[in-house]
This record gives sequence, structure tokens and C-alpha cells, in this order.
Amino acid sequence: MAWAALLLTLLAHCTGSLANIVLTQPSSVSGSPGQKVTLSCTRSSGDIGSRYVNWYQQRPGSAPSTVIYADDERPSGVPDRFSGSIDSSSNSASLTISALQSEDEADYYCQSYDDSYNHTVLQTMGK
Repeated sequence: MAWAALLLTLLAHCTGSLANIVLTQPSSVSGSPGQKVTLSCTRSSGDIGSRYVNWYQQRPGSAPSTVIYADDERPSGVPDRFSGSIDSSSNSASLTISALQSEDEADYYCQSYDDSYNHTVLQTMGK
């Protein structure tokens, strides 16, 4: 019987009936090669600093990969052009990409523990 309660709890989480927090990103951001772009991720309620924010990049036809974890940490192999930050005053996280390159064109997802996923499409112009 305990497994049934666990299953119902998991289903409730998956369907969103227990999720009150939403992470909102702009639907798209664009920039030209060499420019700096910033993608925002605003938390609907609660403190953005209460949970780490992670950022994922998904190029067409590929699985998502982590570009920023724990708010501002870069995994090995991710260029230092990528940086993450938290702004408590706007209750948002940001992913900044400096010296934009055409290969940066991808979907970018912000994620925070127990929160919903959302994403921004980054387009580079002048390819």
C-alpha cells in the first residue's frame, strides 16, 4: 500500500499539481557573432537563492548538456565565455554568453530543484 502512496505523490509532482513555482524565460533571444547576450530566468515565487539554478544547452539533434550548475559553476570543457549569476532584487538567474559564436545557437533551459523547466531559443544572426 505504501507504494501506491509513493506512486500518487510522484504522479502529482509530474503533472504539476504540487508545483507552485514557475521559472520564466524569454521565448527567444538573438545576437550577432562577437556580441554579449544575457538569458534571464525569473522565479515566480520564493527566493531565487534558495535553490541552485542550473543551465542546459541543447543543440538540434543532440541531448542537453550542462553549461552552468550551482548558479555560477562551469563544468570542465565549457568555455569561460559562459557565466551564470543570481540577482535577488529581480528574483532571477542569468546566463551570459560573451563573444557569441554561431555554434552557441541552441535551446537553453534553466532549471532549479523542484521547479519547472522552461527554455529560451538563442539565435545567432549573420551566419
